[in-house]
Amino acid sequence: MTKHYDLIAIGGGSGGISAVERAAKYGAKCALIEQGKMGGTCVNVGCVPKKVMWFGAHVAHTLSIASNYGFDVDVKNFSWDTLVKAREKYIAGINNWYHTYLKDSDIDEISGTARLLGRSFSKNSVEVNGQQFTADHLVIAPGGFPIVPEIKGADLGMTSDGFFALTEQPKRVAVVGGGYIAVELAGVLNTLGTDVDLLLRRQHFLAQLDTSVRDALMEEMANNGVNVLPSISISSISKTDSGKLNISCQGGHELKDFDTVIWATGRAPNTLDLGLDKAGVAMDKSGFIPVDKFQNTNVSGIYAIGDVTGQAALTPVAIAAGRRLSDRLFNNQPERHLDYDNIPTVVFSHPPIGTIGLTEEEARELHGDAVKVYSTQFTNMYYALTDHKQKTVMKLVTVGAKEKIVGCHIIGQGADEMLQGFAVAIKMGATKADFDNTVAIHPTSAEELVTLR
Repeated sequence: MTKHYDLIAIGGGSGGISAVERAAKYGAKCALIEQGKMGGTCVNVGCVPKKVMWFGAHVAHTLSIASNYGFDVDVKNFSWDTLVKAREKYIAGINNWYHTYLKDSDIDEISGTARLLGRSFSKNSVEVNGQQFTADHLVIAPGGFPIVPEIKGADLGMTSDGFFALTEQPKRVAVVGGGYIAVELAGVLNTLGTDVDLLLRRQHFLAQLDTSVRDALMEEMANNGVNVLPSISISSISKTDSGKLNISCQGGHELKDFDTVIWATGRAPNTLDLGLDKAGVAMDKSGFIPVDKFQNTNVSGIYAIGDVTGQAALTPVAIAAGRRLSDRLFNNQPERHLDYDNIPTVVFSHPPIGTIGLTEEEARELHGDAVKVYSTQFTNMYYALTDHKQKTVMKLVTVGAKEKIVGCHIIGQGADEMLQGFAVAIKMGATKADFDNTVAIHPTSAEELVTLR
């Protein structure tokens, strides 16, 4: 028999869970379909395990400078296995909590692979394990997967998913890519003691970020021992008799003797086997689903949220979009939608980057001479006593006579935590005068943002 729901979400990640959770609170009968572990990429092979590893690396960094503060610390060893087991235990607890939470919220959890049925069936029909389900509203939120380039020997490397499956710490690694994932994994591995080469296709990594923070991170990673290699085009990967990996590059250059090659060359949407074409749902040439500001696809009653839309592939974005969608559908808020402007984000590099709004380059392209920039560079007080003088860089980008703040970019100790509060102010339309009128908290790095001249 066909079972009918008010709302079905395909994908048990942040977006799908948030949509059904909010809808269920309004009394809607909901189901969630997931073929893998509950929590999606973020919980299992993304934000959560990444941050645990980042914390581990942060502890290693703290131990490395402890002597500058008078501590006679003898670090005998580091156990990758201990950290990984603790991380996986933590994640398993989150997975189990989701199952309980869904049950307690009267949300049906359906395990299996979902496929949309053709329009000759009932509206918004989905098949899972041979059983058919229908819904008034269908949310597509299956997330994405890491891309592996089509070159000879690419299968000898691993993706970020494979990184989280490592049971032993590799001694020498090549990380290939120039986005968030690449610099985060390179930073974690390097800080924990792995010899890291970071291979970039272009001249710089994090091309979408403001040059001030991007260049500062490039310098800091080089100072920390990461071998950053720009303009590298890989032609093949091969394995030696000893099990090491060699990378052949166009132009005859070769990089040798890696334990592991990690592909961090982008992600693609999980839309290939969903049967979207049978339901008439449009996709672009890369498999992303175009949506309007209300998350509507081209088919009435079918919506898409999260990474599959190609918009700001961030966990909090998927959560916010899912909740607002259910507010609109089930709580009489017809104009409720997510505003995709001024979304704050953090790169968990070493040191971290926090950024929101327009880069200086983007602002000048849009507003020309109306742009005024305030910036500073200094050594965080935490590093004043140490041999290693890590830089903190801050920039405010303002526009117009009132100097409305349209961009804020920070790299340095604590950037990940300090940005959230400033993001609220910028989202509300704060000006430089508003920042100037705020009493500084001293001594902190954050105070520099309200004292810039």
